Amino acid sequence: MYVVVGLGNPGKKYEHTKHNIGFMTVDFLAEKNGIKINKIKHKALVGEGMISGQKVLLVKPQTYMNLSGNSVREILEYYKVAAQDMIVVYDDVDIEMGRLRIRKRGSAGSHNGMRSIIYDIKSDEFPRVRVGIGGERKAGLADYVLGGFRKEEITVMEKAVVRAADAIERMLAKGIDDAMNEFNAWDANADKNGE
Repeated sequence: MYVVVGLGNPGKKYEHTKHNIGFMTVDFLAEKNGIKINKIKHKALVGEGMISGQKVLLVKPQTYMNLSGNSVREILEYYKVAAQDMIVVYDDVDIEMGRLRIRKRGSAGSHNGMRSIIYDIKSDEFPRVRVGIGGERKAGLADYVLGGFRKEEITVMEKAVVRAADAIERMLAKGIDDAMNEFNAWDANADKNGE
């Protein structure tokens, strides 16, 4: 079994913010694969189903971003899933808006949700899909990530969510190396230029 965790903050107030791109991706993945994320378990909204021939638990921690690890640790322990069999999808302010970066492991960078997970499960040895939300910032970091998207950013980010979901499906079907080769190279602005 694989655990796919989307990071975000619960509640209507945060629903369409940059920091909730992980939730948006997991919701899209669920809808595409006919999985209902409607049970509350281990401080998270969860849904079980099959994706790319693999049994998967989709997870949206409801602890608020900074405590995501609390929920994730409980889920990994309860389902006896190794960290390597978890994929975390989340926003990354250091990557150009709309771009994806898939990695096998690594540090949390400036992301508090990832910092919480690494601290709680005592490992950074798990794959992650980082969705770029970087752009022109007039506000501080917190205000920027908790803000919504400008009109011209919405289409770019909708495509990024679809591609992030496709990347997760590819990881489950063919492995992370295959997904990295395919999705890390894609240029977020290619569609704008008609390429």
